[in-house]
Amino acid sequence: MTELRKEINYVIACVSEFASRHKLSLQAAFQYLYMYKGIEFLKENYEIEHTLSLDDALDDLIIICRNNGGVL
Repeated sequence: MTELRKEINYVIACVSEFASRHKLSLQAAFQYLYMYKGIEFLKENYEIEHTLSLDDALDDLIIICRNNGGVL
C-alpha cells in the first residue's frame, strides 16, 4: 500500500471515530474537521499522529478545532 493510501485510510478512520465519539454523521464530522482545520492537521502531522492511539489523535483534533473556532 502506498504512503498516500495509508494516509487517506488514517484520515478516514479518524473522521469515523470522531463521528462516533461526538454522535455526528460522517458528513457532519468531516465538515466540522475540515472547517476547523482538523483534516489539515491530520495531513500535515500524519507521521507523528498515526503512531498515537486513536483516542490521543481524537483528543488532539478537539484541541486543534477549538483553537480554530470549533465548539464541540
